[in-house]
Amino acid sequence: MAEDRRPGPPSEAATGTLVDRLKERIYATITMIAVVVGLSLSEAGTTGALATVLTTALGLWLAALVADQQAHRTVHGHLATGHDLRRMLYVSSPLLSCALGPGVMIALAALDVMSLSTALMTAAGVGVASLFVWGCAGGLRMGGGILLAVLAGLADAVIGVAVALVKTAAGH
Repeated sequence: MAEDRRPGPPSEAATGTLVDRLKERIYATITMIAVVVGLSLSEAGTTGALATVLTTALGLWLAALVADQQAHRTVHGHLATGHDLRRMLYVSSPLLSCALGPGVMIALAALDVMSLSTALMTAAGVGVASLFVWGCAGGLRMGGGILLAVLAGLADAVIGVAVALVKTAAGH
């Protein structure tokens, strides 16, 4: 008789890590939408826009690491090392990767494939679309069917659009 070698469900710790990682990615996406919309309304050139996107991602990542270390130090009485530090780095890494899409768009603008404003608004649109996809995926995983999944996706996308509209209304 053949032995079933399929992996079992992920452990609670592994699931918690994935939840935290996705949370950071969604947070970074919403933040980057605001940044690229603000940049599209500014006089920044491609170099300034790229520097802003990269320093925003780096700043988000460093802030998350500082907050994680502070929380760990406060609760446990020592700095995170080993497994705990690796988990912090893994969970926070999407904060760095949020610069990839806007960075590619800005590079295309630098190569005169499109205007910088178009590149930045495209990056914002991709961010909003990714929020929609994550919302749909979450809705499907909850078992509500396609209609509820689309509604969940739309709700998440509305948050991204709202961030962009607030940024536009504020004029920066």
